Order: sequence, then structure tokens, then C-alpha cells
Amino acid sequence: MKVKAFFSSRRVLWLHLAFWGAYGSLGWYQFQFQAGYSGRQVAASVLVPLAGYWLLAYFNYFVLLPRWLAHQRLGRYALEFAGPFGLVVAGRVLLLRELLGHDQGRFYYLNQPAYWVLVAASTFFLVLFVGLLRFALGWFELEARTKTLENARLAAELEFLKGQINPHFLFNTLNNLYYLAYTNSPHTPEVVARLAHMMRYLLDEAGRRWVPLSQEIAYLESYISLEKLRLNHPVPIGLTVAGGPTETVQIAPLMLITLLENAFKHGIHPHAPQAGWVEVRIALGPDTCTCIVENSRLPDQPDQPGRVAPASSASMVAPAGRGLPNLRRRLALSYPGRHTLAIDDLPDRFRVSLTLQARPL
Repeated sequence: MKVKAFFSSRRVLWLHLAFWGAYGSLGWYQFQFQAGYSGRQVAASVLVPLAGYWLLAYFNYFVLLPRWLAHQRLGRYALEFAGPFGLVVAGRVLLLRELLGHDQGRFYYLNQPAYWVLVAASTFFLVLFVGLLRFALGWFELEARTKTLENARLAAELEFLKGQINPHFLFNTLNNLYYLAYTNSPHTPEVVARLAHMMRYLLDEAGRRWVPLSQEIAYLESYISLEKLRLNHPVPIGLTVAGGPTETVQIAPLMLITLLENAFKHGIHPHAPQAGWVEVRIALGPDTCTCIVENSRLPDQPDQPGRVAPASSASMVAPAGRGLPNLRRRLALSYPGRHTLAIDDLPDRFRVSLTLQARPL
């Protein structure tokens, strides 16, 4: 950690100041109540050791530890540390002798070899503790950077998954538009207008993390209208909303369109659309939003490419393709632990039920 970065980080600076303030106050309190100590003696007994600790601790903090982290040579670090360590220990003892040595009776211990050992041990442990603060703060910074990078990666993945929806939608709609134009259908201008409206939603709103549920429902309604124009048959297609105002609830954009696309893909036969149906029900609860999409099961549906047979008698299956795997991953990113997705393969229909934790606007 560089000196400039150290002082620019208020939390780190306050942590160090709090530590030294508490340590110095404790020492001052201890010596102040020693019988017969003058103010000058108390100040010398507290400030001289503190000065030595500061000098060595932060020389190690800003110079020696970064060198060791750079070259990872413990022997070199020990040699570089030994010189300043010896100077600080000797300087502390000799300076206290100079300041306090005239009172041989009270400060006799300054001439004892055991005092040198005590000074060396206390200096070493104080410097070690400050060094460990650097490693602890470095670990927290690394964790914060790792979390930031992970969040950025997940956000990029979510944008990529949402981006996969756009080409899929454009491919299907342009194919429909080509067919209508080729057959000189009078619905071609309406399709172009609705397509432009949906593209505006994709460009302006889909990049956001949350959008009002009312906008998502409007997008579904436009998609249903396009499908009705494409099919050009009176196919039973319903969309109902119940439970409360959709303008006050937010949802991750493009979360429901995959369910609707699958319903049209697997519930409406392209050559006999009148034989199928699609039903969408959206219900708002006190703290949930549930979307149930059902579609007819065509007689030849199990044999169609793109469908998979039930994996077990539990009848929980997912159509093959990218749609549902993409949806599951987006749900895991946008609603971790706050959603349920159930897919039921019933004798006469397919039902997909998605429940999300409601997010107030």
C-alpha cells in the first residue's frame, strides 16, 4: 500500500490512529499513576517507545513488506529488517537512559540485560501486529475487488443472455414480415409498426435491470398481436392480468417472453393453427408475481424435433433449445433464491409456471 493511498483511505487511516491512540493512552495511564513519576518522566516513558514503534512499524509497512511481497525472499527480508530493528531497540534504550538515567533508583531496570530483551520482544510484536494489519486490509481489498469483478462478470453475462433474445426475436419476426410482404398481405404495415414499437422497447428498456411490469405486459401483447397477424386464423390466444396495478411492480426485462415464444412454438402448428391455443395468466400477490403460460398439446407433439420426452413420472420437462436454459440462467442471476419455475407435461397441454418475488416500484 503506497503512502498516498494509505492517507487517502479514511477507514484505514482511522483504524491505525485508533490503534495507536488506544495503545498510547493505555501507556500514559499506566505511568501517570506510578508513585513519584513526574510529567517529564511519564512523557519520556510513553513517547520514546511510541516513536520507535512508529518508525520501525511504518518503515516495515511501506518499504520492507512491499519489497518482500515483490521478490518473495524471506532471507533478504530478514536481513533488511534486522538493521533498522537493532537501531530502534538500541536507540530506545540509550535515549531513555539519557533522559531518565539520573534517577538510578527508580529506573534501575534500564541497565538490566532483561530490559533489552523486553524492548526487543515488545518492538517485534508491535511491528508484527501492524504488518498483519496490512495483510488483513489487503485481504479485504482483494475480496472487494474480487466481488466487484464477479458482479461485473455476472452483469456482462446477463447482458449477453438478454442479447441472445433480440436476434431470435428479429429472425422470427422478419421471417413473418417477409411472408406477409411476399403474399401482399394488407397486414404488412401494421406488422412493421408493431415491430418498430417492440424494437424501441428492446433498445430503450431491455438494457435496464428493472422495468415496470406494465411495460413487459405491453411487450407480450405486441408479440401476441404479431402472432395473430402471422397465423391469420382465429386462434384462441388469451392474456389476463389479475391481482393489482402492474405499474407499481418491477420485473427484470424480457423475463416472460421466452415462455410465450415456447408456447407458440410448441402449441400452434404452423400448418393447422386453428387446432391449437395459448393462454397466459399473470397474477400479482402481496409479494409475488406469478406468470402461468399454457398451450395445447398437438397430437404429434411428442415426436416433433425440439421436444424431449419426460425424464420421469414427475412430468417435469423442458423443451429442447436455448430458450429455457437461457431463462433459467437469467433467473439465477436476477432472482437468486427468489423464484420458482415449474414445467408440467400434461396429457392435453403444456404448462409453465414462473413465480418471482415482487419488487415494488
